[in-house]
Amino acid sequence: MAIVRDLSLMCGRIITKNSCLDSKNRVFGASLFGGGSRCDEGKFKGKFGFGVRAAVQVGVEGSKGLRELKSLNGVLEVDVVSEGDLREKGFLGMRKTKLVCTIGPACCSLEELEKLALGGMNVARLNMCHNTREWHRDVIRKIKRLNEAKGFCVSVMIDTEGTQVHVVDHGAPSSVKAEDGSIWLFTAQKFDGSRPFTVRANYEGFSEGIEVGDELVIDGGMAGFEVIEKIGSDLRCKCTDPGLFLPRAKLSFWRDGKLVGRNYGLPTLSTKDWADIEFGVSEGVDFIAMSFVNDSDPVRHLKNYLSTKSSKSTRVLAKIESLESLQKLEEIIEASDGIMVARGDLGVEIPLEQIPTVQEEIINVCRKLNKPVIVASQLLESMVEYPIPTRAEVADVSEAVRQYADALMLSGESAIGLYGQKALSVLRMSSSRMETRGREDNQQSLVHSYQLGASLPDRIAEQICNCAAEMANKLGVDAIFVYTKHGHMASLLSRNRPNPPIIAFTTEDSTRMALNLQWGVIPLLLDLSDDMEANISKSIDLIKLRGMFREGDAVLVVSDVTSTHATPMAFQSIQVKTIA
Repeated sequence: MAIVRDLSLMCGRIITKNSCLDSKNRVFGASLFGGGSRCDEGKFKGKFGFGVRAAVQVGVEGSKGLRELKSLNGVLEVDVVSEGDLREKGFLGMRKTKLVCTIGPACCSLEELEKLALGGMNVARLNMCHNTREWHRDVIRKIKRLNEAKGFCVSVMIDTEGTQVHVVDHGAPSSVKAEDGSIWLFTAQKFDGSRPFTVRANYEGFSEGIEVGDELVIDGGMAGFEVIEKIGSDLRCKCTDPGLFLPRAKLSFWRDGKLVGRNYGLPTLSTKDWADIEFGVSEGVDFIAMSFVNDSDPVRHLKNYLSTKSSKSTRVLAKIESLESLQKLEEIIEASDGIMVARGDLGVEIPLEQIPTVQEEIINVCRKLNKPVIVASQLLESMVEYPIPTRAEVADVSEAVRQYADALMLSGESAIGLYGQKALSVLRMSSSRMETRGREDNQQSLVHSYQLGASLPDRIAEQICNCAAEMANKLGVDAIFVYTKHGHMASLLSRNRPNPPIIAFTTEDSTRMALNLQWGVIPLLLDLSDDMEANISKSIDLIKLRGMFREGDAVLVVSDVTSTHATPMAFQSIQVKTIA
C-alpha cells in the first residue's frame, strides 16, 4: 500500500480504447470518488497522520520483440479452459458464476474427471459421508494429476459429515423403495447383515422425545412415515408418503406441522469429522465445508486449528442448513471464509415457501461481508435420471445467477446421476446467458456502502476497489487486472460484481485455488516482483504471447502487492491500458 503525506486526487479526463491515447503514458489525474469535470483536491488524514496518494494512469501497451517474449513463455500458469475461452470469446465473453461438482461413483475415473474439468468445473467437492478415505485420496490425487499434466485449475473441497441423525443401513446396498402402507422398524441397535423393512440410525438417542403419531420424514420429503408404536428406543412406522431411501438419508421428525426441535448435545465436528479434516490437510485440499454449523465458535476453532497444522491456507466454509444457523447468520458468515446454502436440509427446518427469500438474504449478507457463497441442493435434481432438466429447474438456476451467487453446485446430479456432464453444461449455459442478460439490461447490483476495513490501509484498499469497479463499468474496459498475494483486493473487486472479468495475478498457489470460488475472478499464477510496472508489462506480454488479448482491449489495473524495499514511500494506482 502506497503511503505518502496526503491524498491528492487530481481531476482530468480518462481516455479509453475508443479514444486517441497518448503513447507516452502520460498521467491524467482523476477523482476516484465520482464523475464530473470539476477538479476537487483535498487531504485525507488518519489517526496515524498519513494518507495515500492515488492516481489514474492511461496508456498504450505496445509489443516487444518476439525473442524477448519467447524468453517469458512458461512463467504464466493459466487454466487451460479459461485460456481457450479467452481466445474464442474475449474477456467480456467469460462466465462469471463458478461451478462446483460433487464427485461420486458416476464421475470418479480420470476420464470422467477430465470431462468435468473441460466442461467448466471450478471446484470438485468430496462428501465425506460416502466412500472410504482411500477412495477420496485416489480422487484427490487424480484431480491434482490433471491440474499438473493437463493445465487445469480445479480446486478440491471436502464436506464433513457432521453430527446429524441419518441412516446407517436400510436393507439394500443402494436406494430402496418404501411402498405406501408398508411397516418399517427404525432402530439404533446394531445387527449383522441386512434386514428387510428395518432401518438402522447412527445415533442411539434418535427417538428421544418422539411420540406415537409424529411424522418421520426422510431427506426432507423423499419419503414419509407415521410413528405407530414406540418399543423402547425403537420406532415402528407406517409409510404414508411412498418414496426412495438413499444411502445415509437424513431423518427428521414433525408434530402438528412443525419440526420437532431437539438438542442432542452433539458437537458440530464429530471424531470422524476431525479424522477426515486431518486427512484433508494431509492431502492438501483447498476448502473444508462444515456441516450443520449452528454458531460461529466451531468455525473459529477449526480455522485456528488449521493455522497450526499447515503453512498452506485452507479455507473454511460454513453450511447454512438449520434454523439455528439462520438465527446467527451474520456472526457465522463473519467467522467463515465462505458459505454454502444447503437448501435440501434447510428446507426441512423452515417452510418451503421461505427458501427463495432466505436464499437471497444469505447471498446479500455474504456480499455485504465479502464472503463467497455457494447455492447448493436440487438445482437440476431431475437430471439424476433424465437427460434434460425441467423448465422450473432452469428458472431456479437463473434466479441464483440473477441474485449474484458466487457459485452453483451439483450434488447427486454429478455424483450418482446418469447425465452429470449434461447437467454441468446446463449450469454453464444458463449462468452465461443470465449474466449476458444482466449486462445488456445494465442491472449491476451495487453493494450498499458497508465498510469492512477497520484500519486506514484496509479502508483505502476497499475504497480503491469500489471505485475501480465503478470506473471499469463506466469506461467500458474489457478486463480488470489485479496483482495480489493473498487475494484480498481480488475479492473486494468481486464483491462489486463489475461487468468485466477480474484477472487476478498471484504468486501463491493457495490464493489461486481459493479465488476459484470468487465470482468473476480468473486466477493466474505469476512470479511478481516489487516493481509494479515490470509486473504489468510482463503479464501483458505473456497474455499477448498466449493469444488471449485482442487488439484494442482496454484493461484497468489495481494492485495490493506491497514493495519490500525499506522506504516510507509507496504508490497505489489505478491504471487504464489499451493494448496495441
